[in-house]
Amino acid sequence: MLARGALLQRALPPRSTPPGGRLVSRVLVWLRGDLRLADNPLLHFQRPPESLLCVYILDRDWLQAPDDGVTRIGPARLRFLWESLIALRGELLSRGSDLLVRLGDPVAEIAWLVEHHRIDQVSVRRDAGWDETQAVSRLARRLGPEVTLWCPDSGTLFDEARLPIAVEALPPSFSSFRRRAERHWAVPSAMSAPVSLPPWPEAASRGLPSLTGVCTEAAGWRPDPRGEFDFVGGEAAGRERLAHYLAQGGPGRYKQTRNALNGPDFSTRLSPWLAHGCLSARQVHDAVRAWEARHGASDSSYWIVVELLWRDYFHWAARQEGAALYGPRQLPMAREALEAWCRGRTGMPLVDAAMRELAATGWLSNRARQNAASYLVHELGGDWRLGAAWFEHCLIDYDAASNWGNWRYVAGVGRDRRGQRFDVPWQAERYDPRGHYVTRWLSA
Repeated sequence: MLARGALLQRALPPRSTPPGGRLVSRVLVWLRGDLRLADNPLLHFQRPPESLLCVYILDRDWLQAPDDGVTRIGPARLRFLWESLIALRGELLSRGSDLLVRLGDPVAEIAWLVEHHRIDQVSVRRDAGWDETQAVSRLARRLGPEVTLWCPDSGTLFDEARLPIAVEALPPSFSSFRRRAERHWAVPSAMSAPVSLPPWPEAASRGLPSLTGVCTEAAGWRPDPRGEFDFVGGEAAGRERLAHYLAQGGPGRYKQTRNALNGPDFSTRLSPWLAHGCLSARQVHDAVRAWEARHGASDSSYWIVVELLWRDYFHWAARQEGAALYGPRQLPMAREALEAWCRGRTGMPLVDAAMRELAATGWLSNRARQNAASYLVHELGGDWRLGAAWFEHCLIDYDAASNWGNWRYVAGVGRDRRGQRFDVPWQAERYDPRGHYVTRWLSA
């Protein structure tokens, strides 16, 4: 299995500012990690076009497992993705539009749709991942001069124009980035969802295939009830979770509870909706600030904003790193130690409990992720890239920038060369003193 992005050259999308001047008639919106209507610049128009074609392409390669690895998307994330797409289609239909979902090579599929429906503008958000950036660059080379390609920033607190520092000058530490961001704080408010949308093109296909036809394992996947939480995809579900967490007073205790291992509300658990773009960082930021206005701000409530800043930092760091984010060489063959780690059979109870929770639910607390990653890299001598690839397969909330950036951080091969080595027995005593978490996941 090759590390994602073997080339170190950079290729930026050709246009990142809103198109203006000429009137476009037929717009194709290529949706990726932005499966929402609210705060989505792709669905806001200075002048509405005559028709709008909203498309999501599931990359067929994500479902193909190499001989020495696993698929890039596992059943838990694929189920959440499909739920999100179904929910998005309902929202689009209620506003006079629709959604087309296809399985294949994203660039080839989009290029065919552009030609077949005589599209004159393609809109796609500018992602941090190298593969996604390269896909947009390949598409740009296939489009004719009469087709506009618009690539706005979307989903983050800041867009590039509002960053307190240029992407090329992004500091190697999050602390430096945070200080600069706080000195020049200007997070725009989230945009509301459009009331109506341009009509669907005549004779254009619409709808999505059944999940059973795409992946039977994902169609039948259900989370283990020991996880105490069932993530359901979609914009409405994300807003409902955010509202529930705020109503429960979560921001008032977040800093004190975020390192816990058990329970449904010790964490915001918003990461899957953020990763798939069912919620944007600005929507969460607005909601937390509104909660603070009613209940009072504190270090605890602000720490949620700090976590959003961390997410932004990894996004911009991934843009700066390019293909280097994934490591410079072919991934090594898996060893027995890695297999034991993946299956939760290392003999270290806290790590084994975490890995079994991951496989059974598609999610892990931040504390459990850090301990599991540290143990693989620093105690078992495992290659960090294999751990990152396993997390990519398992996690419902997989995000290329955060996942690979965090693994590089733990291994000490990224921007911070010190590495993060956790004393796992001490961590277990500190965060699971009575062994409730370990017992929950190792008892069966």
